[in-house]
Amino acid sequence: MQSRNLSIHEYLSMGLLEKYGVNIPKGAVAKSPEEAYQVAKNLGVEDLVVKAQVLAGGRGKGHFDSGLKGGVKVVFSPEEVRDLAKGMIGSKLITKQTGSAGRICNSVYVVERKWIRREFYFAITMDRTVQGPVIIASSQGGMDIEQVAHENPEAIVTLPVDINKGLSQADAEKVAVQLGFAGKGVTQAADIFQKLYKMFIEKDCNLVEINPLAELSTGDVICMDAKVGFDDNADFRQQDVFELRDTTQEDQREVAAAKYHLNYIGLNGSIGCLVNGAGLAMATMDIIKLHGGDPANFLDVGGSATAKQVTEAFKIISSDPAVTAILVNIFGGIMRCDIIAEGIITAVNQLGLKIPLVVRLQGTEVEAAKKLIAQSGLRMYSVDDLDQAAKIGVSLSKIVELAKHNGIKVSFEQ
Repeated sequence: MQSRNLSIHEYLSMGLLEKYGVNIPKGAVAKSPEEAYQVAKNLGVEDLVVKAQVLAGGRGKGHFDSGLKGGVKVVFSPEEVRDLAKGMIGSKLITKQTGSAGRICNSVYVVERKWIRREFYFAITMDRTVQGPVIIASSQGGMDIEQVAHENPEAIVTLPVDINKGLSQADAEKVAVQLGFAGKGVTQAADIFQKLYKMFIEKDCNLVEINPLAELSTGDVICMDAKVGFDDNADFRQQDVFELRDTTQEDQREVAAAKYHLNYIGLNGSIGCLVNGAGLAMATMDIIKLHGGDPANFLDVGGSATAKQVTEAFKIISSDPAVTAILVNIFGGIMRCDIIAEGIITAVNQLGLKIPLVVRLQGTEVEAAKKLIAQSGLRMYSVDDLDQAAKIGVSLSKIVELAKHNGIKVSFEQ
């Protein structure tokens, strides 16, 4: 089963932390430059930080398509906040995680600036090796933890937590001391760790990441930034959290696929794939690569798909302008081939599909499926052998790509 893990914006994560009694800077979200100005005025401080709300790492080093450099900025007046918000809101932020397409920024998080003495890293995640939660922390915060692990692995502190016992006061204080906290810092840090662990368990999180966790010039400990992810399998009991999902930050094809309970991941190739079963889907993608093609997607319709779901799967695949051919590979076990055939026929008729379609069906009700396709009067390349089907799909895709490259219109009447 594909794992889709919900991530929410920083300001929402920080709001969740606050509900659990965790110390955070004062701030609020704004969805317009004027609203950002009002938030800054209401905070009543001169030193402020404006953070673009985009679900991607590396915001501070990113740049906007508006020309603005950096998605995290320190400013000194409400007027500066408003000016920065104008360059952020409605523009796309490009970071090392978003790729060249970037992601739209619909809001900014305006917070008071804090004077930090030291920065730390703290996270809780699930670890398969210990079959439960594990704390990962470091005295080197405010930077990529992957880089720290690579360059200075001894700076990483890890602590598996017994999920049946929880995080004890003694263990929380031990981690705080290992990080270098002293005096009241140990007590405050340990208290934050326990509250974050409580939230991790109660909210079905798969990640709680604080970077940086900071010690201020006053000696107080505070969470300056938060990234929180949730297990999608818990959506039925975390409805309040899942209502916070921002689909504008996601691939719209994946959003549509999730709506119809399809497992879809967009790739960069040109051959659309519709397959049942994750293993067969991976094998199909491999054999496409073997014959010199590139899959445009991973799409598993599962073992109990309806004709409606198959039709929607075709709509999602064909919405990708890079797709120049579609390969259907179904092995009917639980999934009946005639249901797939009904969905294919409906989709081709509804979409007026003009790109080549190669169909390979085997297994349960395959003869009924072939009869439906034959009676439909639609022209499809029906092939029983998977290797041959992949070869044909790749060849047809290359024909269409070559024609497009030379400005020639090619239409395959189904």
